[in-house]
Amino acid sequence: MGLWRGTSPLILASQSSARKMLLGNAGLEFKAITADIDERGIQAASRLSNPREIGLLLAGEKAKAVSAGHPGSYVIGADQTLALGTRLFNKPSGRAQALAQLRDLAGKTHELNAAVAVARDGTIVFEDVSVARMSMREMTDAELSAYLDAAGDAVTTSVGAYQLESLGIHLFERIEGDHFTILGLPLLPLLAFLRRERLVAV
Repeated sequence: MGLWRGTSPLILASQSSARKMLLGNAGLEFKAITADIDERGIQAASRLSNPREIGLLLAGEKAKAVSAGHPGSYVIGADQTLALGTRLFNKPSGRAQALAQLRDLAGKTHELNAAVAVARDGTIVFEDVSVARMSMREMTDAELSAYLDAAGDAVTTSVGAYQLESLGIHLFERIEGDHFTILGLPLLPLLAFLRRERLVAV
């Protein structure tokens, strides 16, 4: 028997394998439904520049979009932003852009902001954002090319062109922040909210 105690199914507004793994490992039964929103259009229209605020906005929009079609359900939306100083990064469109991003990040410390929002009946009932500081080591173009060859198309699925749970670990010399933030879902504050709402058994 799972730990979920809600009267309606829990929904994750994402098909992220990492986020699905985190919820599943926490013993929560859920359905994963993709949020059909124009993330870059919403971001541009908002005129926001703070990476934490952008993450919260997009997490909330994903949760509300899926919530609208599933009355009574708690819907989890999540988003992750990467900032190097004031510069924001998006998922690279291909290998060339991935290489350019990695060149810019190498030898520097950037921030990953992981935002989560929970919606019910189209209204946000909880939101939180956590931050991890990621120090990437200095690398030659030959090392970056070897990484890109090994990682393949996976580099275009994550902002910053890496997945820390996979080959991306080779890029780093120091990490400050919890595992859940890095994987894109602030799990501890989310679970604390669900407990307050008496939605989980433990």
